[in-house]
Amino acid sequence: MERGNQTAVSEFLLLGLSDRVEQQQFLFVLFLWMHLLGVLGSLLIVLAIGSNPHLHTPMYFFLTNLSLADICFLSTTVPKMLINVQTHSKSISYTGCLAQMYFFILFGGLDMFLLNGMAYDRYVAICHPLHYATIMSPRLCALVVAGSWSVSTLQALIHTLLVVPLSFCADNEIHHFFCELNQVLKLSCTDTLINDTVVLILATVLGVVPLAGLLFSYSRIISTILTIPSARGRGKAFSTCGSHLSVVSLFYGTGFGVYFSPTSTHSAQKGSIASVMYTVVTPVLNPFIYSLRNKDMKWALRKVFNRKTLFS
Repeated sequence: MERGNQTAVSEFLLLGLSDRVEQQQFLFVLFLWMHLLGVLGSLLIVLAIGSNPHLHTPMYFFLTNLSLADICFLSTTVPKMLINVQTHSKSISYTGCLAQMYFFILFGGLDMFLLNGMAYDRYVAICHPLHYATIMSPRLCALVVAGSWSVSTLQALIHTLLVVPLSFCADNEIHHFFCELNQVLKLSCTDTLINDTVVLILATVLGVVPLAGLLFSYSRIISTILTIPSARGRGKAFSTCGSHLSVVSLFYGTGFGVYFSPTSTHSAQKGSIASVMYTVVTPVLNPFIYSLRNKDMKWALRKVFNRKTLFS
C-alpha cells in the first residue's frame, strides 16, 4: 500500500450524536443528568449493601462489583462527550482515544462477565438450593470476580496494543461519540487483518460462550420454576431473578442489536445513537431495576435514608 500521502495523526474528531447547536445543548443536559443519576444510583446500591450485613451474600457481592463497574463504564465515555459539547470541540487526543477505547472494552467486558456470575448464582440458588452455601463459597465468588477482571483487562490490552502499530491517514473523523474499536480500525491506512481476526476470535470466545452460559442458566431456572406446584412459590422464585433477567435482556439485547444488525439498515449516526442504549442507558437503569424490583434492596435503601435523616 502506498504511504506517501500518510500523515501522523495526533488527534481524532468525535462527530458525536448531532451537529445542530440546539440539539447539542439538549444532549448536554440529558447526558449530564443521566450520568449523575447512574453514578449516584450505583453509589447508593454499594452503600446500602456495604452497610447492611443481611446483604453480605454472593448475589449482592456480585451486584456491588457490577455497580462499581457501571460507574466506571459511564465515566469512560460520557464526561468527554459533555466536555466536547460544552467547549464546542470535537477533538480527542490520540493517547486519550486509545485510553478511552481500552477502558471501554475493559468495563464493558467486566459487566458481561459479572452478569454471567450473577446468572450462575441464581441458577444454583433456584436449581440447587440445598447446596447453595457449599457451591457459592466466598472463595468461588472472589475467583469469579478476579477472573472477570483478569480476562477483561487482558482483552482490552490485546485490542489496544494491536491498534498502536497502525498508521492513520488524514481522515481522523470518528462517526461516534466515543473511540469505539471498530470505528478506529476503519480509519487506519494499514492492513487491519490481524486486528479484525482477533476481534472476531475474542468476540466469539468471550461473547458467544458467556451468552451460551446465560441461556443455559436461565433455561434451567425457568424449567425448575415451572415445576413448583404453588403459584406463590413460582412468583417468589421469579422475583428473585426477575431484576437480573431484566438487566441481562437490556444489556445483551441492545448490544447485539448494535453490533449484529446489518450495516445497510442504519447510518453511522443512527448506529452511534443506538449504542447509547447499552453504553449509557443500561448502566443508568441498572440501579433502579435492582432497587425497584428487589424487596431487600428497597429495605436496605430505606435504612440508609433513615440513618441520614437521623444524623441531619
